Amino acid sequence: MNSIRIYLDHAATTPVRSEVADAMREAADQCNFNPSSLHFEGRRARAALDAARDCVAAAIGATRAEILFTSGGTEANNLALLGATRGLTHPAHVVASAIEHRAVLAALDRLREDGFETSLVPVDRQGRVDPAEFERSLRPQTTLASIMYANNEVGTVQPIAELAEIARRRGVLFHTDAVAAPSWLPIDVPALGVDFLSISAHKFYGPKGVGLLYVRRGVPLTPVIVGGGQESGRRSGTENVPGIVGMARALELAVAERPQAAGNVAALRDRLEAGIRSRVAGVSVNGGDAPRLANCSNLSFAGVDPAALIIALDLAGVSASAGSACTSGALEPSHVLAAMAWKEASPASGVRFSLGTATTPADIERVLGILPAVVADLRASGPPVTIAGGMGRLETNRARLEAGA
Repeated sequence: MNSIRIYLDHAATTPVRSEVADAMREAADQCNFNPSSLHFEGRRARAALDAARDCVAAAIGATRAEILFTSGGTEANNLALLGATRGLTHPAHVVASAIEHRAVLAALDRLREDGFETSLVPVDRQGRVDPAEFERSLRPQTTLASIMYANNEVGTVQPIAELAEIARRRGVLFHTDAVAAPSWLPIDVPALGVDFLSISAHKFYGPKGVGLLYVRRGVPLTPVIVGGGQESGRRSGTENVPGIVGMARALELAVAERPQAAGNVAALRDRLEAGIRSRVAGVSVNGGDAPRLANCSNLSFAGVDPAALIIALDLAGVSASAGSACTSGALEPSHVLAAMAWKEASPASGVRFSLGTATTPADIERVLGILPAVVADLRASGPPVTIAGGMGRLETNRARLEAGA
């Protein structure tokens, strides 16, 4: 295995920035107390929590009262869908896109179990929701719609402001999963017009286990986690003050650096795609003709199994992924590519390269030097594993590739 690695899986998680780690360390040293306590230490923790709440609110155009801290994007998405619909009389109806993150789709499953009707709005070949199709999906009994701001697998950006306006005209609450967006897209909740918005710190160089849900003032939300009544009674549990402080610092940096970072990274992404397509035949860019995140490139390689390619790249020192990393380590066919009606090969055949702010031109050139030979070898030998084979077969074939390396 190459000792110098290139990490191109920032859409799965990002490393914690040094400035963020410093802020968390200081908060852990000075403010790691219960912010609900009335003594001096508790008040100091409360002051740090309030400052962090003000910071993230300012970063997304919200007010302090509209920010609810969570354990991450999954909880925020669940709280939005389950909390906004709890107690409604049936038949109530909830709408989402067919390419939502599993955290949203699993929440829809739960709602169906509870008697709700649900609909998935289709997307086009580029992964975009048609606003007219979205409006047709709304019914008189529709209470909530959830459309992600940008897709975590292919990077497609949705016209959220237009969709939210349609929902508002129809009296439907609107949630957007913006977990993939903060480093690359502006987040201004009044301009977007959403009622709920979810983000997670570890996607923009903050810590894992911390996120937030924006809840527009006046919008009802029933708690899903109950207990001590923290977060104004909407999400019980003692707040993770150092983690929240770290998220606030990470978001502050992401907003300040976004314009330059997004331009630089998009140029590297385009350089990567152009280089691969000029060196390797049978490559297509999934979602490449739609507006997308600056750092995301989802590629299909004809005749190459994505799991085998990911393993071979890993052994050569390059970290990539097969779409979402949030399915308990499982490699499964991509519901996103399937929804995009991608038919050249199996719906699983996408490999995601997601760049970061620390990715360099030298990194891109090194990948371009490695990838063509890897693809050629795999095409010559045939794919050693299929996506449906699961993690056991994946590890078996990793051992086979390592033995032949």
